[in-house]
Amino acid sequence: MTAIDVMFIDDESALRQVMLQTLALEELTARGYPDGASALAELKPDFEGVVLCDYHMPGLDGLGVLTRVRAIDETIPVIMLTGQGDISTAVTAMQQGAYDFIEKPFNHDELIELLKRAIEKRQLALENRMLKAQLRQFVRPGPRLLGGESASMKRVMSMLDSLAETSADILLHGETGAGKDAIARYIHETSPRSQHNFVAINCGAVPENLIESELFGHESGAFTGADKKRIGKFEHAHKGTIFLDELESMPLPLQVKLLRVLEERKVERLGSNTSIEVDVRIIAATKTDLKTLSERGDFREDLYYRLNVIQIDIPPLRERKEDIPMLFHHFALIAAARYDRESIPLNTQQVGQLLRHSWPGNVRELRNRAERYVLMGPSALEDAQGNDSTDVSGRQTLVEVVDAFERSVLESALQACQGSIKDTMVHLGLARKTLYDKMKKHGLDKARFKDDGGAE
Repeated sequence: MTAIDVMFIDDESALRQVMLQTLALEELTARGYPDGASALAELKPDFEGVVLCDYHMPGLDGLGVLTRVRAIDETIPVIMLTGQGDISTAVTAMQQGAYDFIEKPFNHDELIELLKRAIEKRQLALENRMLKAQLRQFVRPGPRLLGGESASMKRVMSMLDSLAETSADILLHGETGAGKDAIARYIHETSPRSQHNFVAINCGAVPENLIESELFGHESGAFTGADKKRIGKFEHAHKGTIFLDELESMPLPLQVKLLRVLEERKVERLGSNTSIEVDVRIIAATKTDLKTLSERGDFREDLYYRLNVIQIDIPPLRERKEDIPMLFHHFALIAAARYDRESIPLNTQQVGQLLRHSWPGNVRELRNRAERYVLMGPSALEDAQGNDSTDVSGRQTLVEVVDAFERSVLESALQACQGSIKDTMVHLGLARKTLYDKMKKHGLDKARFKDDGGAE
């Protein structure tokens, strides 16, 4: 549903038409509904506005609408329109959680003021909710995962949050540098296993003759050079998480043993016949299509299906370009603190350079570019265009690219102006309402860019 400020519910069509015209003159976007059911069918928990509802309606009355709205999200303000002298109705509505009520016939200025206050309260509630969610993420120890505002990464983050409290094994699929390691660590840190070990091993970096010992350990004398007993990665990860990166590189004979561990949760050290129980969550990662490999006989099909209960596909950076300016700024701030340098906000031209690049190295390449920018200045961005300047969108449509560019320009300007709406208006040459409309369209909150409460 297109963003609106007011959902107006009234069974009188003439009054709906007048009300919509009145609100439009006050620069409030509104939509009219003849009954509560049709309005409630479109109401979502992320609705940013206010519900203005007549009390006396056939079928579902105002109190019924109020109850249903509060069940969707109790912070959505509901203002009730009541008849003259109907004080008992108004009191009941307020007791049940209505934001306020106003009597018919109502005073125009009083209604507009009431609506604007309610809309402001709703936006503050949503901002507080967002900030609390961010706070829960950033107060946790360990690595932080900066997802972004793109729809694809929001879906990934939503999946991660839903899996946080479980111990389900997970298969991560994504290109090199897309952030599989960071996501694996985030899953561990946000799970009940966070107080125990997170153990990572790159299956493609360990020699084939050593990887079995690395994973399962060995007893003293198990093979030449095994002077003493060694605990393997699975035992070390007991009650925690083991991350198997580049799983496609694991030798086929070892895949059989991994499958047995997945099914039995037991390991045997090399040179031993004793099974050791392990309570471990397995997160595997691959940059290739394991199903295709299994069909070719290069990966065990039974292991693929055992691991593929929950698969998270991590989108490449070129498919979520609207996240690039925010991620770049984040990495630049980290680099500036590390190297004791200043991080200068990007201008519009520099943001455009980043958006035109196809980022074959994904987030890892972006992080490296941000570090070079902090150390070397704007010259570090000159090769960001490379030879792929014509590939602006990857798989995006023109509209999506334009939206991403507009969002990035707004973010850059707000960052440079430390969240000051007045300075940002001047910086971009926009009217206040136009700036607010564009910020609302892209879900940008000025508070996110403020430094000690930057000036309005």
